[in-house]
Amino acid sequence: MSDSNDPRRYVVIGGGLAGLASAVWLAEAGKQVTLLERRGRLGGRTHAMKAEAAEDLPDNGQHVIASGYHHLFRYLTSVGTRRFVAFPRGGTLRWPDGRSATMRTTGLGAWRTLTGPHPDATALDRVRTALATARLSQQCLRQPADLVDLTTAQWFDRVGMPATAREAVWDWLALGIAAEPVHRESAKVFADVLATGIRLGIKDRKGVDIGYPTTDLDTLYVTGALEVFARHGVEVRHKAVARRIHIADGKVTGVALADGSVVPADAVICAVPNANIGGLLDELPEHPEIYAAADKLGHTPIVSTNLYLDGPLGTESEFEALIGGTGVIDEVFDRQLMTGRSTERAWLYCLTTSGAYEQIHKSNEEIVDEQLALLRRYYPAAAALKVVQAQVIRMPKATFSQVLGTHGLRPAQRTSVPTLALAGDWTATEWSATMESAVQSAARAVDLLLALPSES
Repeated sequence: MSDSNDPRRYVVIGGGLAGLASAVWLAEAGKQVTLLERRGRLGGRTHAMKAEAAEDLPDNGQHVIASGYHHLFRYLTSVGTRRFVAFPRGGTLRWPDGRSATMRTTGLGAWRTLTGPHPDATALDRVRTALATARLSQQCLRQPADLVDLTTAQWFDRVGMPATAREAVWDWLALGIAAEPVHRESAKVFADVLATGIRLGIKDRKGVDIGYPTTDLDTLYVTGALEVFARHGVEVRHKAVARRIHIADGKVTGVALADGSVVPADAVICAVPNANIGGLLDELPEHPEIYAAADKLGHTPIVSTNLYLDGPLGTESEFEALIGGTGVIDEVFDRQLMTGRSTERAWLYCLTTSGAYEQIHKSNEEIVDEQLALLRRYYPAAAALKVVQAQVIRMPKATFSQVLGTHGLRPAQRTSVPTLALAGDWTATEWSATMESAVQSAARAVDLLLALPSES
C-alpha cells in the first residue's frame, strides 16, 4: 500500500524495462504510483509473442545477461524471477567450413577465448593477440585523449589486434556490446563498457560471465512486476499516450495525455526511448539540449528471427556465434537448450542480426531465405530441414546509436526540476544500450525522487 506520510503522486511514463523498474522500486518505497503506457502491453522492447503454427510463446528477440548486471538482478529479485537466469560458462564459435571453438566466459578459459580461439591462429598470432588485449585493457582504464575520435576498428588496428583474433572474437564482441559494426562504432563507447566490466570483475573477484533467460521475457520482466503492483496499489493505465509534462514554479504538476485529459502528478520519471521524448519536456528549461541529444543519438536497427524447424540444427551450445557471417546472422540461440521447451511440434532457433542496416529493408521471405542459406553453410543438418514457421521481427529503432561522435550526448537522470527525472537505456549510465543500462537509469531516477524533502 502507499505511504500515507507522503501525499505526493508519483507518475512513471513508459512501461518498458526502465519504467517497470522505476514503478516497482517506488512502490516498494511505499509511494503512490501511476504507470502510463502508450501501448496495450508492458515490457517495451522486451516482450513475448505468439507463434500460432508451433503453438509457442517465443520472444521478440533474444537477450543475454551479464553477471555484472547488478541493477538488473536487483529488479529480478524485486519481482521474484531471479531464478530464471542461467549461466552456461561458455558458448560456441562456429566457422562455415564446419570448424568450431569453445567460447569460455570465466577463468583461464575466458583469457584463452580472448587471445586465441581461431583455428588458423599461429603461435605468433596468439602472442600478438595477448599483447594487443593487454593494451586494450590498459587503455580502457587509462583512456587516450583521442579515443573519442576513433572507431572501434581503428582502435583495434592501433593496438595491433591480429586479423584472426578480430574475426574470431573482438569484432563480434564489439558488435554485441553496442549493436554497431566496428567500422561505425565509437571506440570510446566500447572502451567505457570494457572498463566497467573490468572494474566489476575486480570488485566481485570474478570475471563477468554471460547468461540467458530460461523463460519467456513476459514471465521474466512483466508478470512479477504486475504482482508487485497489485500488492502495492500501483495504477497501470494502458494506451495512455503522454504528450507533455506540466511544470509550474519549478515543480511538476501533471502529465497531459493525447485524449486531452491530465494526470495529476507531484513527481515524474520520464522513462521513454529517445525516439519518443519529443514534446514531453517542452516546459523543462533545458529541453532543447535534451531533444538535440536524443535526435543525434538516433537509432540502430536489429532484426531477430524466430525460426521453427522440423528437426534439430546441430548446435553444441545454448548460444553460438557465426564467424564470418557477413552480417546476415550474428548469433544462433538454441531455445531447446536454453528453456527445455518441447520439440513435439518444432525446434526453435532465435537468430539475431545487430546493426541490420541492410536487412531491415528486405521482405520477410528475403530475410529467411538469406538466413537459411547461411545456416546451411554452418550446420550440415540444415540442408534437410524444413521451416514450420518463421517470425521476422524488425526493430528499426531497437536502441539508440553508438556510432562515432555520439559519446557524451546521453543526458543525466537529474533535471533542473527536482521532481522530474529521466530514465531509459539512452540516458547516461556505465553501460551501453543494454537492459542493465535501463534499470540502472531507473535506480538513479528513483533515488533522486526518494531524496526529495518530505511534504506536509
